[in-house]
Amino acid sequence: MEHLTVNKVNRKQASNISRYEKKNSIIFLKKVTSAPSTGPVLAPYMPDNFCTFKPLSSADAKEERLKLDSIAWPETPPLPVPFSLNQTSDAAHSTFTILPRRGGGDWHVGDQLEVIIQMYNFQGNPKKSGGDAIVARLHNRALEAGVAGRVVDLLNGSYSAVFSLLWEGSVTLVHSSEAVTVLRRLNRDHPDRVRFQSVFRSGSISESTICNVCLRQTSQPQCNYTDLHTGDPWFCYKPKNLSCDARFNHMKTGYNNVLKTEELSNLMQLNLYLLVNHVLTVIILVFNQDSGKSGLSGYYYQGVWRSLGGFNVNQFNNDSAISQCLKGKVVHMYGDSTIRQWFEYLDASLPGICSTVIVAGPYMIWENANKIMVTYRIHGLPLRISIIPTSKECYVSKELDTLVGGTNTVVVLGIWAHFSTFPIELYIRRAPGTLVVIRTGTLQAMHVGNVISNGDWFSFQVDKVLRAMFNGLNVQLVDAWDMVLAHHLPHNIHPKRPIIKNMVDVLLSYICPQKKR
Repeated sequence: MEHLTVNKVNRKQASNISRYEKKNSIIFLKKVTSAPSTGPVLAPYMPDNFCTFKPLSSADAKEERLKLDSIAWPETPPLPVPFSLNQTSDAAHSTFTILPRRGGGDWHVGDQLEVIIQMYNFQGNPKKSGGDAIVARLHNRALEAGVAGRVVDLLNGSYSAVFSLLWEGSVTLVHSSEAVTVLRRLNRDHPDRVRFQSVFRSGSISESTICNVCLRQTSQPQCNYTDLHTGDPWFCYKPKNLSCDARFNHMKTGYNNVLKTEELSNLMQLNLYLLVNHVLTVIILVFNQDSGKSGLSGYYYQGVWRSLGGFNVNQFNNDSAISQCLKGKVVHMYGDSTIRQWFEYLDASLPGICSTVIVAGPYMIWENANKIMVTYRIHGLPLRISIIPTSKECYVSKELDTLVGGTNTVVVLGIWAHFSTFPIELYIRRAPGTLVVIRTGTLQAMHVGNVISNGDWFSFQVDKVLRAMFNGLNVQLVDAWDMVLAHHLPHNIHPKRPIIKNMVDVLLSYICPQKKR
């Protein structure tokens, strides 16, 4: 075993690190304040009636407030006018220091490693406030091992990264605090930046109009398609020559240009996906797992995901093992294209017949020999999808209300990505309550277009709310966020097959738990 000599840090200066929370991922906050005014980066603030939601009962409003508090972000600085990178977070200047081992002495396998990250700006001066979005992970490619770290925002320009397993690692600045200022305003001021439209058709007459959850008031009348059963809002501008009943389909047509040229240039200069490629000088040659007290859901070793906290992940390495697990089972999958990847994985493994209707589903696999049925259906609006007939639109909560359950019935839900451009209240009010297995959101490849529409900071907000919603309930969680972050493959909203294989193994392990010996 190799030992590590660490830089000396005053433990008293970092005493508040020991009080970090461990339940969620990316950043944990010790206290928060309301968002500040962020200056003239974007268009003026929207009218109060532009994107409003139906009032909640006092009990539901209290619950919603708790969920919003759980994702509250610290104050982030306004962008300087005129814009300059000098005062913004710079990964290249930022540093880390490894804290001494608690109790002193040499490092050993299984110890909890704590690292203090100090953010600096482009002038080389230390930042004095928090709000940067940072992720951390340790990798050992030789062992095909990896684990995600937990990052605590200390709200003074420094962060604590905590790891339970010791390999080489890196810290990634996903979004600077200045970039978060812009991203937060995008969802507040421009929840309609994704362009949706519907074709209305009657006989030979056909018209297209703009649709959205949040539709700006104009002189043009609006058609209200709010679902009477679930209360989910959806609106379209009324076509001039057709009735609201003539709506034929739904599609995403692109993105509205919500940023001026100089503002877009500012975003690009913020280096939203800078990497802090400092490799932690922690090399321990003997592998061991921790006790599960770190708050981490698991880790990779030899390319296989291993759960922490007492849950065993079994390996389903051939079609026969998958068929035997699902024998006599009915599995209903609801969600977006990231949950459809699981369906496609099972479709390739099961010998049954897959019937497909359209690209958005519904799909069904029927394997007669083992009486296996697996279905997939996309969730309801909003959907960033090329096209879907209105006849195929369906809200998951309505589907679940009509579902006949039982010991051989499994419900899988993965809903997150399509909600990232809207106020988080929309997502809180849309999550159904009857679940068996929930797939969390993931990180993704970053470029400026992605950042504006679906950046990791947006995904993190949705992911954290999802965990808060179902905390304490009798549901199972497939932690896709940690499974993507901990893997050596590049981040992708649609993870590659090795990660999908591990995710499906976790799902099947919930369905077919290992028998106790």
